[in-house]
Parts: sequence; C-alpha cells; structure tokens
Amino acid sequence: MSTDLNSKENEIQLDASNKAERKTLKQVLGINMFQVVMAGTVGFIASSTGLLGAALDNLADSAVYIVSLYAVGKGVAAQSRAATLSGVLLLVLGLVLLGEVIRRFIIETEPIGWAMIITAIANAASNLLALRLLKSQGERGVHMKASMVFTSNDMLVNLGIVLSGVGVMLLNSPLPDLIISLITVGIVLKGGWEILKEARKARRKAESNS
Repeated sequence: MSTDLNSKENEIQLDASNKAERKTLKQVLGINMFQVVMAGTVGFIASSTGLLGAALDNLADSAVYIVSLYAVGKGVAAQSRAATLSGVLLLVLGLVLLGEVIRRFIIETEPIGWAMIITAIANAASNLLALRLLKSQGERGVHMKASMVFTSNDMLVNLGIVLSGVGVMLLNSPLPDLIISLITVGIVLKGGWEILKEARKARRKAESNS
C-alpha cells in the first residue's frame, strides 16, 4: 500500500515537473520568435550580416525548443534524438551563415552601426531572460542542456554585435560586422558539435544501463 502511494506521489511530481518544463520552453520559444522578427527586420534594413546571422541563429533556436518540447517527459533515447537533431540543425545553420558572410563580403554593403547596437542590446536582454527561465528548470535532460547551449551562444553573439556596431561607426567600415559574423559562425558550429557530443554521451549511458 505504501509503495503504491509513493509511486502515485512520484507520478504526480513528475507530471508537475513536465508541465513546468513545457511552460518554460513555450515562454523561451516566444522570446526567440520575437528575436527572429526583430533581428531579421533590422538586419535586412540596416544591411547587417551580424544581425541577419543572429536572426538565423534564433530561428534555429526556436526549432530546437520545439524539438525539446517534444522530448519533455520522454526517455533518454528520445531526448538524445532530439538533441542530435538540434546539433545537426546548428551545424547546417553555421554553414548557411558562412555562405551569407562570404556573399556580403563580396558586395561590400556598409551596415548601420547604431541600429546594430540597439537591436543587439535588446536581444541580449531577452536572451538573459530566456536563460534564467531555462536555469530555473535545472538540467533535467540532454534536450534541456542543448537549449541552454543555444541560449548562451546567443548571449555571446549579441554582445559581439554590440562591439562590432561600435567598430562600424568608428571606422566607417563593414569589416567589424563581417568579423563578428565569422565569429558567430564559429560559435554556432562549436555549439552544434558540443550538443552532438552530449547526445552521444547520453545515448551510450542509456545503452549501458539497459
């Protein structure tokens, strides 16, 4: 009887935990979609590869959060598959962004520095909020770790865009914007590789326990 009661209590706690995790991921997804629209629109108008890259990064993040929502409450194998998909998506995004940087370098469009700075600061502030929401849930699975890696990467990218915006204004050159874009490519590719490693580690652990 006591065992049944404990089992029911554990199920109730797990269900409440899963609901809280889903709620957090939906909130973070909403924040990311806002960032996609804002950074993409300003990046296009201001001719900033850095902001366009940030928008693409946020779009990939949104896909990751959708995948993570799918993985909530599921086993380690499902979480590992979700994280693997996230990592592959991030690697593909990095290569797409690299192509855009090369294209922008060839046509030499000069971005608007102050627009880059304001947008990146707003994005960084919303990233901080998203990171706090994710941390409140703890590291409950590899899919949540992947979400935190993406959000942390976004923080670094946006701080870099602020610095590159200052550089664009001081030097009257698109070079700082292109440099931060290349750094963003590196961060994106590194993040994707780290997520794939975490997914493989989780999968091996699950296989050894089975």
